[in-house]
Amino acid sequence: MKRYKQVTILATVITLLSGCSKFLDRLAENEPPVTTIDYSNLSLMYQPVSGTYRTAASGTFAKWISVTIRSVRGDEIEPGNDDAGQIAIHNYQNNVTVKSYWGINDMWISIYGVVLGANSALAELDEFGKRIPSGDAANQKLLEQYRAEVRFFRELGHYWASRYWGDVPVLGMESNDPNQLSEAKKTSRADVLAHVMEEMDFCIANLEDARPNQATHAGGVTKYTALFLKAKAAMDLAGNNNASPHWDVVLDCTNQIINSGKFNLFPDYYQLWKKPGKLSNEAILEFQYSDFGNESGDIVTSGGANELWGNFFLFQGPENTHGMPISGSGWMVPTQKAVDFLAARQDTLRMRTTILRCGVNGEPGTTALTPDGDPVSGNAGRKKYFNGKAYYPKSQMTPGRVDYYGANNNVRVFRYAEALLMNAEAKVRKGQSGDVQLNLVRVRAKLNPIAGATVQQILNERRAELICEWWGERFNDLLRTGQAATVLPGFTVGQSEFLPIPQEQEDRNANLKN
Repeated sequence: MKRYKQVTILATVITLLSGCSKFLDRLAENEPPVTTIDYSNLSLMYQPVSGTYRTAASGTFAKWISVTIRSVRGDEIEPGNDDAGQIAIHNYQNNVTVKSYWGINDMWISIYGVVLGANSALAELDEFGKRIPSGDAANQKLLEQYRAEVRFFRELGHYWASRYWGDVPVLGMESNDPNQLSEAKKTSRADVLAHVMEEMDFCIANLEDARPNQATHAGGVTKYTALFLKAKAAMDLAGNNNASPHWDVVLDCTNQIINSGKFNLFPDYYQLWKKPGKLSNEAILEFQYSDFGNESGDIVTSGGANELWGNFFLFQGPENTHGMPISGSGWMVPTQKAVDFLAARQDTLRMRTTILRCGVNGEPGTTALTPDGDPVSGNAGRKKYFNGKAYYPKSQMTPGRVDYYGANNNVRVFRYAEALLMNAEAKVRKGQSGDVQLNLVRVRAKLNPIAGATVQQILNERRAELICEWWGERFNDLLRTGQAATVLPGFTVGQSEFLPIPQEQEDRNANLKN
């Protein structure tokens, strides 16, 4: 009988695998199962779903190279290294260097690995479904919920692929084999987003009506996670057109989230990003990791089992902080432009949270203290800053886990704060007031309320609230509002909006060339 790892999104039981996941090692498409599954045992029905969660969270969506590529496309994060591919992406040079860069190929494989894995899980759920007895309404309802959970992650993959590459294949759409990428044809970005919205309708109807931290499997996606993704897809389709009917969709979805009364902002913005803020009432989607509170043994990181360097927090840690666990590779450095933006707004709390210093102006031999009192030294590269949203204080670490910096923290993906800001923007674009929703976010950040907020003020608040996060929101906001060419040096309209499809993928599939 096929055996799955029993890994819920909480990862309650995981053992380290003996192998080490490398850059391009993935299971082959259409690889047949090596053993037989007892689909008549309905107690096993959640296991394909559990596997989908772990695939999405470990070594794929939050993998270091994917996070880096997404982040450096804006003006808030720079690579912090001499990697030619990352530097070219940061400078919007969609040239041979970028097209042939191993990193964008790995990012493509990672995203579509989730899509392919989800389709495989759905096929297995179908087999379980065939064995549910007639009249067993409870298991039939559970089956639909499990299908919705898997379909959510599949469509999150399609959504992010379209955000980064524009026109991309939707596996299972336009005659594309759901389990085959090598011959898939591309779908226009607008049609990808419309498809995501349609799929979210199924998810909304079948997922639990609960906050994620109240879900049966704590942290699982719920109706509100699907509403959030539908709102984001609709917002991208609406662009800068106030008259677009897609703003009605954004407003409806975010109204449902807000009016549910299930969510609230975590009161301490600084601690939101640390252990006290894990899976709070603000969380709409988090990728969850754990060291299980033990100084050694089992661990779940974003790099996958037993992949130390892929740890989401480690590669963003400050470089060369000798003798302290607050250290890492020194990559993904906040830009001076991000620092100046927060300073000009007198956005003190967000500055204190997000922009942490490496010594005195990065000078070797100097030391600065974090807000928690952890010393951080300067470095040979004289990098002044590191991202405080990826900072995990020593006082909150599990004793003995110094090699896995940040291992007992989650990665925040969708937050209620952004739902409030999407709602505010939709209202203002429709001629209504968005002040209430906007000011909930501002007051949490210790800023004065605004009266009669404009779209640009809300966009500025989005930038401040989401600054230096890892999902490309700053770049996407500039793109959808037509400001990218004005704000981003080197950005060329018609050339810089999306990454080129990796050369290796075009070589494998001629349908991707046009």
